[in-house]
Order: sequence, then structure tokens, then C-alpha cells
Amino acid sequence: MTTNALTTDALTTDALTTDALGAATRPGSPPGRLARTAVLASAGLTIMAPALIAPSLPAMAGHFDDQTAVRLALTITSLAIAVGAPLAGVLADRIGRRPVLLGGLAVYAVAGSAGLVVPNLGTLLATRAVLGLGVAAVTTAVGALLTDWFTGRRRATYLGYQQAAASLGGVVLLPLAGLLADVGWRAPFWLYAVAAPIAALALVAVPRTRSVPAARPSGGTTSSGTPSPRLAGRVVGLYLLALAATAVFYMAPTQLPFLLGEMGAGPGVVGVAIAGSTLTSLAGSLAFPAVRRRLSPTAITLAALALLGAGWTLIGQAGGLGLVVIGLLVGGAGVGLTVPNLNLRLGDLAPDGRRGRILAGLVTGIFLGQFLSPLAAGPLVTSAGPEGAFVAAGLLTLVGAALAASLLLPRRGR
Repeated sequence: MTTNALTTDALTTDALTTDALGAATRPGSPPGRLARTAVLASAGLTIMAPALIAPSLPAMAGHFDDQTAVRLALTITSLAIAVGAPLAGVLADRIGRRPVLLGGLAVYAVAGSAGLVVPNLGTLLATRAVLGLGVAAVTTAVGALLTDWFTGRRRATYLGYQQAAASLGGVVLLPLAGLLADVGWRAPFWLYAVAAPIAALALVAVPRTRSVPAARPSGGTTSSGTPSPRLAGRVVGLYLLALAATAVFYMAPTQLPFLLGEMGAGPGVVGVAIAGSTLTSLAGSLAFPAVRRRLSPTAITLAALALLGAGWTLIGQAGGLGLVVIGLLVGGAGVGLTVPNLNLRLGDLAPDGRRGRILAGLVTGIFLGQFLSPLAAGPLVTSAGPEGAFVAAGLLTLVGAALAASLLLPRRGR
């Protein structure tokens, strides 16, 4: 084979990137600190994006005189993310991660802050749906970039950082949303504008992708590069796990404002309380690389579900704000371990040319869980109240973790 042939082959099988000045960067040589900062800052805008208006929900319900539709202003964003993520994954694989990231950040800033001026509830719901498409693009691009840039332990570390950044965004932005909600229900929408300077940083710092790697057949793919039935089954199972865990966790922003309201807590307290769960999620995410070196992925998943179930059971049995916060802290730690663990598993399983699409499926699972959470909890809240709903969700999660442990732990090395 000639030198030219070798060069041509390298260009078709590896994704060459260029930075803002046109310098080439090869795979396995991650971009500099500024690019990584831009991507992790983008991650900080994602997971809790629908929930930033949670402290405003009671006031919004009073303003529009429609409590049910107002709750949709939060959950419709999650549904739009779930629907938009597969398209974002296809685009990320075909046109590159960078344009998907930049486009998503622009949509996030414009559609998110539109709540400052929209005249009616219908228009507000429409802008919240468009916001979801932006979040889908950002989340998918961030996950794909980090799994492209890193392998092995560094991949586990940076996927932990991704979830930590998402949790840190909640720790910072949710209390601010609560404080702003005390000023007026529209004020928290200003927080979405923070995507604009992050987009400017990403425009300068994140390298351009010249070509997307072609899918290479492997033990988990067919000759055409598509996932084999066995691999597809494992991937779908991870998606369903993400959906279920998120549906339970998302009771915090959708049900807790009303539970704490019955205890006499104002919007500021609600924002701080919900942020507590993201604080321990941050701690769990930062601990994930060290935990992963000691425990199997199966053991991590089971421990995380046990923490989430125990925390939510405690919330339901709490008689005051203090125990509610403790329950949120315990449950948040479980979520902090769950998301990077699933992200790492899928990143390792995904064929190169389909990584964006497979990781997008995780985004769909997570945010579909957010959308379904209030629908699933609704009958429980009606029949047993918010406290009973938290107890039921927590106990079901604990039972599920125990059953899974009895089936999976003996085979965790497989």
C-alpha cells in the first residue's frame, strides 16, 4: 500500500478536527482546556433546564388560572427533548458535533428566555417545546464529544464531570430561580440567557469536525455496522433503566413545590431544597471514577437505585423540611452515580459511526422519564397525597433494586 493510500485511509476512518485557527487535532489528542471548559459549561445547562421554572409554578398557576396546563410548561420541555434527541444524534453523526452544539445553545438562549415576554399560556408552551429541541441538541453533542475525545479511565472521569457539571448547574441555577421567583414568576426565565456567552465560548474554542468516523464492524455489530440484536437488547435495557430512574427522581421538581407549599415554604426555600438533591448528585458524579474502579457497572446501578429509593421513602415519611432535605440529599447521590454509569456503558458499546445516535437514545430515555413522571405520579398524588406518592415511588425503587440484585449480582462479571 502506498503512502498516499495510507493517508487517504486515515482521513476516511479517523475524524480530523480543526480548532478555531484551523489547526488540525487528531482523535486521541483531546482539545485544550478552553474547549473542554466550553463543553462542560454546556453540560451545566442541560439536565435541570426544564425545572428552572419549578419555583414559579404556583404563581404561574394563579396567573393563568390553570394548574394542570401550567405543569405542562415544565414537562413539555422534557417531551420535546425526548423527541428531538434522536434527530440530534443523527445530525451529530452526519454533520459533526460542533454545529449541533452551537445550534442547540442558540435555540436554548432564545426559546428559554422567551418566557419573559410571551403574552399567553399557549405561546409559552410552544416556546418551552422549542427549548426542549435545543436542550436535546446540546446534551447529545456534549456526550458525543466527550466520548470521542477520551477513552478508558479518562472517559469515565470526563463523563463523571459531565454529570457533575449538570448537577452544578442545578446547584447554582435552581436557588437563583427560587430567589427570582420571589420577584415575579417571569424573572427565572432570565437564567436561560446564560447560554449565549457559553455559545460564544464554544464557537471560538470547540474544534470543527471535518469528517465523522465510519462505523466499523465489531463483535456487537453486523457487517453493515448496525448493532446486533444482542447489543440492541442491552442498549434498550439501559435506556429503560434511565427512564425509570429519572421518572422517580423528577418527582422532586414536579411534586415537591406543592408538598413544601403545604408545609408553608416559599419559592426561595423550594429552590434551595431541590438544589440540595443536585448538590449530592454533583458529589456522586465526582466520586464516580473512583467508584467505578472498585465496583462493577451492575453493582453501581443497584447501589444507586437503593439510594434513590431510600431517599424518596424518607421524603414521604418526613414531617418537616429537615427530613425532606436529607431525603433529597440521599436520592441525589444515587442519581449522580446512575447517569455517568449509563453514559459510560453506552459509549463503550456504541460503534464509532453510531455513537451520536446511541447516546441520543439515553437522552431520550432520561427526558421521557421526566415527562412521564408527573403523569405516573398523578394517580398516586390523588389517592394518597404527595407524601404517599413519594413513599410508594421509593418503596417500588427499593423493591426493584432488590429483585435486580438477586438476579444480576451473581453474574456481574459477565
